[in-house]
Amino acid sequence: MGKPHEQLDAWKFSMELVKSVYQLTAVFPIEERFGLAQQMRRAAVSIPSNIAEGAGRNGAQEYLHFIGIARGSLAELETQLQLAVMLDFVTSDHAAFELADRTGKLLTGLHKKLSTT
Repeated sequence: MGKPHEQLDAWKFSMELVKSVYQLTAVFPIEERFGLAQQMRRAAVSIPSNIAEGAGRNGAQEYLHFIGIARGSLAELETQLQLAVMLDFVTSDHAAFELADRTGKLLTGLHKKLSTT
C-alpha cells in the first residue's frame, strides 16, 4: 500500500514535476548549471519533500504548515519557470508548466481540506 503521502495526487504530480524540471534544466546553458537550474531543482524537490514530511507529522496543524511550505516552493518554481522563458531557455508550452499548475490546484485542495479539520 505504501506510505500515506504516496497515495496523494499532489505528491504524485509533484514527483512528476521534479522529473520534468530536471529534464528541462539539463539542457540549460552550461553557465546556468549552478545558477537558475540549481535553484529550480531545489524548489522542485522541496515540493514533494514537504508534502511527505507534513504527512509524517502529528496532527493537521503541522501537516498544514508543511503544505504551506510546499505551496511557497511551488510559487518560487513558477517564478523561475517564467524567468527561464524570459531568458529563452525554454518555451512556455513545456510540460513543467502544466504539471506545476496541476500540482498547485491539488495543493490548494489539500490545504482547504486540512484547514477544515
